Amino acid sequence: MLLEGRTVVVAGVGPGLGRAIALKASEEGAAVALVSRGRAYAEALVEELAGLDRRAVAVQADLTSPHACARVAATATDELGGIDAVVYNAFHGGSEATAEDADLTDWRASMEVNAFGALEIVRACLGSLKQRTGSIVLINSRQIRRLGQPRGGYAMSKAALFMAGQVLAKELGPYGIRVNTVVSGWMWGPAVAEYFATASKANGKTVEEQYHEVAGSLALRRIATPEEVAEAVIFLASTKASAITGQSLDVNAGESFH
Repeated sequence: MLLEGRTVVVAGVGPGLGRAIALKASEEGAAVALVSRGRAYAEALVEELAGLDRRAVAVQADLTSPHACARVAATATDELGGIDAVVYNAFHGGSEATAEDADLTDWRASMEVNAFGALEIVRACLGSLKQRTGSIVLINSRQIRRLGQPRGGYAMSKAALFMAGQVLAKELGPYGIRVNTVVSGWMWGPAVAEYFATASKANGKTVEEQYHEVAGSLALRRIATPEEVAEAVIFLASTKASAITGQSLDVNAGESFH
C-alpha cells in the first residue's frame, strides 16, 4: 500500500473529490484527518471508515484561521501520531461577475480560502512535515488553464495557489518536503451533475445530453471521475513520487495539454 503507516490531512472534505481522496488515502493504508467547515459530513465519513477498520478523525475548522489550522495540526499529531502529507482541497467558488461589476469583497474571500487558507494549514503542519520529510498536494482548477467567464475572482485565487505551490516547493525542498499541484478539469460528481441539472432549465438539454456535449470535446471522450483525480493525488503524496516537486499534473481526460 502506497501510504502504509502514514498520516494524511485532507483539508476540504465534501461529497466529491474530498471524499474520494480520503477514501483512497485510507485504502492505501493511511490514517486520515478529515477537515471541513461543517462537522456532520466529516464525522459521518469517519464512522464509515471506522466500519472498514481504518483510522480517521474529523476536525471542524475555518482554514483561513491560524488558530483553527493549529488545532487541526495538533489533533492529527495527538490522535494519529503525526503528519506525513497535507492535501489542500478546500475552495471558495465565488460569484459569477466581471471585474467591472464584481463585489471585490467576494473576490477577496476567494483569495482568502483558495490561496491563504492553503498557506495557513501548511504553516501549521510544517513542524511534523519537517520531521517526516512530508508531502503537500494542492488541488487546483481548470480555470487556470482555460478561463471561463465570468469567473475572474475564482481564477485569480487559483492562479495564486498555483504559484504558491512553486514557492513552497522551492522553500521547503531543503527539508525534503515535496509540494505539487493536481489540476483537475471537468470532473463527474455531485457538483457537476447539479450544475447540468440547473443549466437544463435554461438550455433545454438533458443532463445526459450536456454530459456527452462536454465529453465530446475531451480527448478521451469522457469526463474524469473524482476517484481518478484522487489516484493522482495519492501518487504525488507517496514515496513513488519521491523526486517530483514543484510540478503540476493535469487530470482532465485530455481537455487541455500541458
